[in-house]
Amino acid sequence: MSLIADASTVDAAKAISFALGIGLGSLGAGIGLGNIFGSMIQSVARQPELRGELQGIMWLAFALTEALVFYGLLGGLLAYVLV
Repeated sequence: MSLIADASTVDAAKAISFALGIGLGSLGAGIGLGNIFGSMIQSVARQPELRGELQGIMWLAFALTEALVFYGLLGGLLAYVLV
């Protein structure tokens, strides 16, 4: 059995690792967004008068969470291309 991998094996491994990285990053962001919006719903249900103040914080948290997905995408693409 040869320990030297051919180019197609390396390309397949890179593609699988890229897909796993993006998939797990998206899964984490999905869980985070669910927590953000679920907490917003509970907070507004408890104190409706704070809706406007909480909404700005919610959108900021949403944007930061989504930015992490894009950082993961860019990191995965760079790793795929450079390795």
